[in-house]
Amino acid sequence: MVTLRRWAVVGVSLAIVLGVDTYRRAQQTPVSAASARLEPVVNGATPCNWSPESRSVLPMPAGVGAAHASSLLVLPPSHPDHARTAMMAFWFAGTRESAADVNIVASRLDRATRQWSPAVTVVDREQAGRAMGVRLRRLGNPVGWADAQGRLHLFVVGTGLGGWAASRVVHLQEDTTQPQGRWQARGILPLTPLVPSLNTSVLVRTAPMPLDDGGALLPVYFELGMKHSAVVRLSPSGEPHALQRITPRHDVLQPTLVPLSPRHWLAFHRNQGPSNRLAVSATTDAGAHWQDLPDAAFSNADSSVAALRTRGGTTVLLHNPAESGRQALWLSQSSQPQSPTSWRTRAVVTGGAGDEYSYPSVAELPSASPADHPGELWLSYTHRRQAIAVERWVADCRATP
Repeated sequence: MVTLRRWAVVGVSLAIVLGVDTYRRAQQTPVSAASARLEPVVNGATPCNWSPESRSVLPMPAGVGAAHASSLLVLPPSHPDHARTAMMAFWFAGTRESAADVNIVASRLDRATRQWSPAVTVVDREQAGRAMGVRLRRLGNPVGWADAQGRLHLFVVGTGLGGWAASRVVHLQEDTTQPQGRWQARGILPLTPLVPSLNTSVLVRTAPMPLDDGGALLPVYFELGMKHSAVVRLSPSGEPHALQRITPRHDVLQPTLVPLSPRHWLAFHRNQGPSNRLAVSATTDAGAHWQDLPDAAFSNADSSVAALRTRGGTTVLLHNPAESGRQALWLSQSSQPQSPTSWRTRAVVTGGAGDEYSYPSVAELPSASPADHPGELWLSYTHRRQAIAVERWVADCRATP
């Protein structure tokens, strides 16, 4: 009897959420977003071909055996540690995913030596829970962002009862007045229609897309009963202003955004539908309206993807092919990403039965002379759930005869 009552409560709750979602979609006003911030294209219009140069594994905290869901963040010139630190990597580490001892940790890439620092804990569930007056059972999916003033923000998934589907987004900010590695909890993003402070079942996974006003669009997704992708408009100081769905589909999640021009953007989604193909949406008016495109030619093994428009104008996409599952990770690149025949694909890593190379992140590290050289492409991804692998790729931008 108790079990039936619990299931009845769950069913009613889900029906309410679905009803509110339908109502809000009908009433939803478009997100008033600025144009995307695009870096000037280097090397003229010559497309660059990226290839691997080095590979390593990020230092893990002592005695910790599991890692997942990394996120790379290039430090802006206005950050006080920019002269010494080129980039940061965030991920969650513990005995296993969803374990009570999972913490969000970080490592810094030394600008001169290109060596990664020992991992330090950014936040644990008890620290974050105390700061916000809520009980958190687990943490995951850290996503970093630098605001218009060079301050670093971190958006982290925190769960209470109900697992990942009942998560909320915890917002942290680096405290540069304190020793390196100190972060302060700013609060929970108010994204849930019924009870905004709970932020139930809205999660983050992929990097924000910078806007020309200093703000950003933070990709999010909903995962309670149904799946859908959305974006949150962040102000230049990191305040959330609006939440908007990207697509009416209920089988996609974990969107990653790529600007093709200041107002023309693509969103690639992890696809849990029957096609086994990467889902794609587009906007041509800076997010005022979105429309679904046909699924991409790329297969998708129901796994998170990462994408980036480089300074050379090339779109880079990291994805797991459905035919290999998470045992293989591929990198595809194109200077015309809307043309299915323009993509060039190569393997990043290929493993065997039981291996996993998943949840990638990608960032471009500018060179000291960006007008002459496009810099470096850095990839990170889960390595067999035991560590985070990082790779440095370099570009060949010579014109092909």
